[in-house]
Amino acid sequence: MNQFDHLKDDDSGDHEDSVATREEKNDVDSGSVNNNNNNGRRKTISPGVGEHPLQYNYTFWYSRRTPSRPANTQSYEQNIRQIGTVASVEQFWKFYSHLVRPGDLTGHSDFHLFKEGIKPMWEDEANKNGGKWIIRLRKGLASRFWENIILAMLGEQFMVGEEICGVVVSIRFQEDILSIWNKTANDQVTTSRIRDTLRRVLNLPPNTIMEYKTHNDSLKDNSSFRNTKITL
Repeated sequence: MNQFDHLKDDDSGDHEDSVATREEKNDVDSGSVNNNNNNGRRKTISPGVGEHPLQYNYTFWYSRRTPSRPANTQSYEQNIRQIGTVASVEQFWKFYSHLVRPGDLTGHSDFHLFKEGIKPMWEDEANKNGGKWIIRLRKGLASRFWENIILAMLGEQFMVGEEICGVVVSIRFQEDILSIWNKTANDQVTTSRIRDTLRRVLNLPPNTIMEYKTHNDSLKDNSSFRNTKITL
């Protein structure tokens, strides 16, 4: 058991409200809620007295788009919303317990959890030379795998220094997709360690197909999950 487990809220199973409804209720001490994408004036989040600080502050983002509309950088940036920032284990559980679980989302939706100051966009300064590992999930697994990968990231289980930028769960019609973004795509030692840690923390079967794609390739083909490099 780690610090995240024993501090988990008892009411974390109650997730019936919508993302928007819940986030409006929680503009309180669970972290900073900000529905404005502009990084303008907003309060600095820090751990409360007696709380267990995270190594980095992390920001939750939510995005949703109509699949029939062509995606581009401008439309993506307009569709993504910053919904909260946390600085401690306690703030994380309080905020997280009021979010809808990924498995309860519908349509073309994504949750993102990134280090504060890093936008979940390929072009961001921290992301532009990086890439992501991709795991495709059958329906019904997204909520559990999302929680496990979040706890692994916040608990610094990947042991790759500052390489991890954030994680994303993408809800699609026929499958759900989990991805973890890192800063340096051409660092094979680091990307391999991230892959191996993913297998361990998610308890993936040995024959699980894992895919990697650089953000530069995503910019070229304007796609997150097509034309990936497959690894067994």
